[in-house]
Amino acid sequence: MSKANEVPDIQPPASHLDAAQTLIDDIRAMKQRVPNFVIPESSNTGRQLASAASLPQQFVDLTALAIRNNEELARGGNFGPPEMHDMASFGDAYDPVADEFEAMALFVRHSVRAARNKAGSNALMTYAMAKRLAKRPETASLAPHVQDMRIALGARGRKTKSKPAPKPATTGTSTTPAQEPVTESSSSPATSPKK
Repeated sequence: MSKANEVPDIQPPASHLDAAQTLIDDIRAMKQRVPNFVIPESSNTGRQLASAASLPQQFVDLTALAIRNNEELARGGNFGPPEMHDMASFGDAYDPVADEFEAMALFVRHSVRAARNKAGSNALMTYAMAKRLAKRPETASLAPHVQDMRIALGARGRKTKSKPAPKPATTGTSTTPAQEPVTESSSSPATSPKK
């Protein structure tokens, strides 16, 4: 077997936190490898750049040609056709890199959610089993643990029906507000039905 096909023997990280931090450091180091890398100055920067950044490539090519053929257009801080072509080429080449990073971020977020789902599902199954076992005399020692789990779970479990309000102590009064019967003479213009 050739040395080129061998996978390097990498020691496993001490923890997931260490592995994640190493990966973050690697991602941040990639900034140095991206030419023309710019960090946005504010949250508005993207909107400010969008208008000119979304111009058709044909328009950019035509203006570069006009600059090359007319010296007057090269004045005033405009850069020439080679620089315009280089910036457009950079955009075409690195746009898929940004797409790949965005896809990777989605996949990592999904992986995180899936891992938390597995841990949570296992915890819920354990909780259900512990609740049942705590009712048995031979495993009644689980009851305090079940109580702690119930408190930690909080209101995320099933909602129980609320108990009805206690009846008032006085007799002869209704629990519902009294409503006066509506008659032609007692109704006000604001409450009378419109014809």
